[in-house]
Amino acid sequence: MKRYGMVIRVRPEKLDEYKRLHAAVWPEVLRIIHEAHIRNYSIFHKDDLLFGYMEFHGDDLAADFERMNAQPVIKEWYTHCGPCQQPLETRAEGEWWALMDEVFHTD
Repeated sequence: MKRYGMVIRVRPEKLDEYKRLHAAVWPEVLRIIHEAHIRNYSIFHKDDLLFGYMEFHGDDLAADFERMNAQPVIKEWYTHCGPCQQPLETRAEGEWWALMDEVFHTD
């Protein structure tokens, strides 16, 4: 299992819509996330930032994300969530959410 932290900006005028979407995530989206070996996935909000945390229990994150993102329902979900978000200028090439470095962990 590997932990991931990621960050993105939320557009202030879209925050309520983003929260509404995530208060009732489509069941098929949740199923596909689970099939991609993602567990303990949370999104937090502060000011204009969204912080995502997830645990990956698979062997190949890139392959699982590629399969997940190819699903029509995921593409449709992104058409609703994407306009609510604003990627960081400092993200790596190809990232939407900017991955963060873990600097501390304790169980």
